[in-house]
Amino acid sequence: MSDSLRALQKLVVAFRDQRDWAQFHQPKDLALGLGIEAGELGELFLWKKEDEVEALLQDPQYRQKLSHELADVQVYLLLLAERTKIDLGQAVVEKMNLNEAKYPVEKARGNARKYTEF
Repeated sequence: MSDSLRALQKLVVAFRDQRDWAQFHQPKDLALGLGIEAGELGELFLWKKEDEVEALLQDPQYRQKLSHELADVQVYLLLLAERTKIDLGQAVVEKMNLNEAKYPVEKARGNARKYTEF
């Protein structure tokens, strides 16, 4: 795991531990929390056209809401990784290697088809 990711995870875990919340952080609950926070992130974009989103991204208040929702998702992700003892940095590298094999540049460049459709 990168030093910056590890530092963020330590910050989040320290916050949790100071409040004795680890007892509530079972993998199922963290995964559900992650999904809920991802849903709240999605709400910021729901039913908006691209030009509306682009305009909103220029609004400091909207950007702050977006920033906070992204942070909430990241916090739950870091806690779930810590609880399940998964190195997120290593997991991302492994997954990108798998994606590289599934989506070779010569077949995937410029289209959004799933690898099973190549």
